[in-house]
Amino acid sequence: MDRNAYYHVRDFGAAGDGKTNDQAAIQRAITECHRNGGGRVLLSGGVFRSGGLCLQSNVWLEIDSSARLEAYGDIACYGEDTHFNRYRNEHDLDRCWIYAEDAENIGITGGGILDGRAELFPNGGSIYRPMMLRFLRCRSVHISDIRLYNAASWTTAFLDSDYIWVRGVDIRNEKRYNGDGLDFDGCRHVYISDCSIRGTDDNLCLQAGNPAYPVEDIHITNCSFSSLCAAVRIGLKSIGTIKDVVISNCTMYNVWREGIKIECTEGGCISDITVSNVTMKNVSRPLFVLLNNRFEPEGLGSSVELEEMPEIGKLRNLLIQSVIITDEEEMRQEHRRFDHDLMGSPAFHGIRFDAEEHHPIEHVILKGIMYTGIGGVKKSEIPENYPAVLDKKRYPEAVVSENYYPDWSRAAFLDIRNVKQLILEDVVLKLLEPDEREPVILEQCTLLKEAEIYDLSE
Repeated sequence: MDRNAYYHVRDFGAAGDGKTNDQAAIQRAITECHRNGGGRVLLSGGVFRSGGLCLQSNVWLEIDSSARLEAYGDIACYGEDTHFNRYRNEHDLDRCWIYAEDAENIGITGGGILDGRAELFPNGGSIYRPMMLRFLRCRSVHISDIRLYNAASWTTAFLDSDYIWVRGVDIRNEKRYNGDGLDFDGCRHVYISDCSIRGTDDNLCLQAGNPAYPVEDIHITNCSFSSLCAAVRIGLKSIGTIKDVVISNCTMYNVWREGIKIECTEGGCISDITVSNVTMKNVSRPLFVLLNNRFEPEGLGSSVELEEMPEIGKLRNLLIQSVIITDEEEMRQEHRRFDHDLMGSPAFHGIRFDAEEHHPIEHVILKGIMYTGIGGVKKSEIPENYPAVLDKKRYPEAVVSENYYPDWSRAAFLDIRNVKQLILEDVVLKLLEPDEREPVILEQCTLLKEAEIYDLSE
């Protein structure tokens, strides 16, 4: 690849006038660049519009800071040969805008804007909502110094791919349901740094839908997250392995569900996760960790690859340290998505770990945690009976404490159940308002040392 070889899309007939569909011209430039051994396809000095594009090996799409590439509003311009979304019954997300398959050494960069023009597409319930970027079985992918705005559904999906760099990317996906930021399924050697992500769903997601493609060697650092749902999600899709994940030096602000959620729900193994030097402000449920089993053939949220209820998998080796969590006055309120989906309330707040009693989470260290919670919950506001996590192979009709259920917490700060080999060290708690719940509940846990918990609420 000759990185100094530039292919200007205007030379291939692109108008860049903000009205014309420049899809054919941009694709011709990509194809010619690839045919000649690679280089950069340049968009500069205008507003370009395009339907679906296919990125090819050794081609970097460079959108200059003077340019903007906008999604064209006619769904007929988006092909159906761009793989599919891997969540069951979410075919409305199958199409995408920029796609690459079995490609290597590809990139999107330049300082400009990709605008998905979400307002032109439905807000859920239709196949006519293209994802912005999807990469299948690609290697050496670089997304850097670019602004990804207003996707009609997910911003990105990296599938079964290796060696991915995402650096200096600004993602704003706040206009539609499924407003994810960065999603990785079956990916290894991933380096994410210096990104700002805002959205209506998971800002960053690590998934394992296939045992043949483990998720490992993941680095997430120096990023800012804000979401109507979750900041970082690890699992749910967890048929395979997720391991060796490092999250460090990040901020999370106004996250109405979970800051970091780890869900091993489909029989695989999630292990060796470290979280350090994170600050969370106005995050309803800062940490949520769950080990169970689930399979919903008629519902959303299960892997398309899952064919039957799995055995409960493994969740172990979690080190979470140097985390500051602060609630402000904002957290006295209920928070909703698009005015009707209840996402969080004071009774929902708190750190929660849970698992089926015969399949405990193993080896957890919480160290140096400072948590200032809003409090103010009365016992009359929460039910008396707290549901257990059950093995759904044994009790297929049972309600299992999965995802957001229960939508209330029985402890004001920490509710940790069924954790084997637990260390709590230098955990400092403070309530802004009196709360009638217990501050800390440890149930069926094996402590490796006496818990060091300091309640400064009085």
